[in-house]
Order: sequence, then structure tokens, then C-alpha cells
Amino acid sequence: MTVGLKVGQKVPGFRLQDETGEWVSLADFAGKRVVLFFFQKASTPGCTVEVCEFRDAMPRFDADGVAVIGISPDTWRRHGKFKAAQSLPYPLLADKDAVVCQAFDVWHRKLFWGKHYMGVIRSTFVVGADGRLEQAWRDVHHEGHAATVSAWLRGEAEPVSVRRDGAKRRTDSGSGPAVRSSVTSRAARKK
Repeated sequence: MTVGLKVGQKVPGFRLQDETGEWVSLADFAGKRVVLFFFQKASTPGCTVEVCEFRDAMPRFDADGVAVIGISPDTWRRHGKFKAAQSLPYPLLADKDAVVCQAFDVWHRKLFWGKHYMGVIRSTFVVGADGRLEQAWRDVHHEGHAATVSAWLRGEAEPVSVRRDGAKRRTDSGSGPAVRSSVTSRAARKK
């Protein structure tokens, strides 16, 4: 599997179970642009915000002919409950062994309350109709990220939101002013 994918490289193929237990392959979307977003865990607050923002942006993705797929290391049964609870119109794929997460270099050692564990670094990839990587955002903030991806696909300016204190910020507060494939994740920068 490929680690550290770069724009223009062929994306590794994969086959995972969706929220119904059916097998889904990236090859099933051949000839179509695909947004793959990796999230940490179903039914957690941040991931719920993220999947719902992708859900709410689906009219724009559909209008542009872009498929959206969410991937996490949850089981397909957990995804089924999550998808139903949030009325998600796109597939959630279960990568319970983190094989695809590793292939896309989003599976990293993390620290929480003094304990180390392996987990997903929230990231999104745009796969072109030719199967090559068009764009990558690594270590992104859940809130506003779907709008950033949709704007990038349309060649629009990145959305700006206003915080409660009145300060303006980019909707995607990931790793700096240009959260693109050339920017490494926080985990990689700490090495």
C-alpha cells in the first residue's frame, strides 16, 4: 500500500463493507470524482458534526457529479446505526483493521489524557475520475470542512465564518493557511 500519497499519484484500491454489510470497492466509482473523508469514530460529537455537514452539502456534490464516501475504523453495524440516526445519503465504509487508513497515511499514534493509542487523523482526499489523487486535506477541523471541500471542487474561494467573538476565520481550521496535500499532518510534524 502507498504511504504519503501526493497529488497526481494513483490512489490505492480498496474493498470494504458499507453500513449494510455489502462490499464496496473504490473501483465501483471508476470514471467519477470521489471525496473520501476519514473520521475517527461514529456517534462522537465532532464526527457527527462532520458527517452532517457532508450530508447537508450533498446537493452541491450531487450537482457536480461527485460521490462522497466516509471511512472510519468502526464496524459496519455501528456505521449502520450512525447512518440511520443522522439520515446520511452516502456510504460509510468500515475499515476495522485500519488497512485503508494506513494506505492513506491517516492512521497515527495519538495522545489523550496521558495515554497513547492508534487512531485516525481526520483527513479528506479527492480522487479524480482517472483514479489519481487531485487534492488532500490532512488533520482538519470537523466544523466547516465539507464547505471547504465543496468550494475547492468548484474553484470557489474558501468560505470564511465568523466566530462567536466576532473574529473571522477560515471554515476549515486545519494545518495552516493552505490546508492542502503539501501540508503535513500535526502528527508528522511532531516526529
